[in-house]
Amino acid sequence: MSTAIRRGTPAWRYFGDFRTFLLAGQVLTLQVAHPVVAAGVRDHSTYTEDPWPRLMRTAASLSLYIYGGEEAARFEARRLRALHREFTGLREDGRRYSALDPHAYAWVHATLVQLPVDAQRLFGRPVPVAELQVYYRQMRQVGRLLGITEAHLPPDWASFRDYYDTTVAGFGPNSTITTLFDTIRSVPKPVRGLPDPLWRPLRDGQANLQLFLIAATLPPSLRERLGLPWTPERQRRFDRFRTAVRLCAAVVPPPLRTAHLRTLAWLNVRHRARLGARLPLR
Repeated sequence: MSTAIRRGTPAWRYFGDFRTFLLAGQVLTLQVAHPVVAAGVRDHSTYTEDPWPRLMRTAASLSLYIYGGEEAARFEARRLRALHREFTGLREDGRRYSALDPHAYAWVHATLVQLPVDAQRLFGRPVPVAELQVYYRQMRQVGRLLGITEAHLPPDWASFRDYYDTTVAGFGPNSTITTLFDTIRSVPKPVRGLPDPLWRPLRDGQANLQLFLIAATLPPSLRERLGLPWTPERQRRFDRFRTAVRLCAAVVPPPLRTAHLRTLAWLNVRHRARLGARLPLR
């Protein structure tokens, strides 16, 4: 069966589904739980100073791999590897790191592979097993575009799940996770002119929701190691939230569920074409 990512295939339908954005905090936590990713973000990321532009750049980049076409995906993969080649330093344990460490690079991709599957399981219907196999082959192909070697890409979905669970089992608290949670609580205004009396309740509301969803959706063992509180009452609240999201999603036509990310990819490709197709978007 072809692994090409086309309209209607599993990667096309699931990757950009708006429900995946409910897990943005979860996937960032899982990424920076890796010691190399944690050090790279600590030393080289500007997300604490300008989280909103950083979020948009990340979304624009991700959109290209699924919805931008093969040429745009290859260009974006080369751009990212060139950018990350400069990122080196010391981990919290004093060991040297490179952002292109193959294990770390593969892990970031793995979190993005798992993300839509979790979103469908939690806020929709679990992805059927037959579709999971096709979806994983498609995302494995994206991993190869990113420069991840065959040795660091499990051959099938079952092997991927074993790798994913084993990797998560080795994670624990670190300072970058703490900074991430602090940034969520104190995120600056997306628009400078937004009045404080309006922004403060919006900021606090999004922070409470994001931190709640992180605790709700992380693997339970990692949630416990990070010291995130979880109770039967919080689980009941999450179950009610899941039901509400499912009901809302049910009335959204499937093409509209991915329209935001498909539109972003289209705008990104057009923007690069106007600028000569070789200007990197940093």
